[in-house]
Amino acid sequence: MSDAEAMRSAATPSFWLQWVYLALAVAGAIFPWLANAEFIRDYGQTFDLTQFIELANANSAARSLSRDLLIGATAITIWIITEARRLKVRGLWIVLLSSVTIAFAFAAPFFLFLRERRLIEISRDRSTNP
Repeated sequence: MSDAEAMRSAATPSFWLQWVYLALAVAGAIFPWLANAEFIRDYGQTFDLTQFIELANANSAARSLSRDLLIGATAITIWIITEARRLKVRGLWIVLLSSVTIAFAFAAPFFLFLRERRLIEISRDRSTNP
């Protein structure tokens, strides 16, 4: 396979990949919220954001994960906004809102799902209107 063929193959949107991203989005919504429900059960009847942040920085391991998520999520969010505008991906507002209301672990793969669907749409448009 030539380099050009490999690049075209890598850039080809995948019908199956979009569903993998959607499955990851569902898992990214469920698993963090299971932990959030446990936090609420253990530390009070509401989601105490101050205490959550305090516990997320309680030791060096927690600080490492918190900082890793903050920096990585910030970089990916900038890319998501840029990529959504470039490709005219619909639903950006859902991605951004869900990032802070559901979980970044949901929002990032959900954006990849929407992006893959948009790439498939663009690919179909190009094949019917060359």
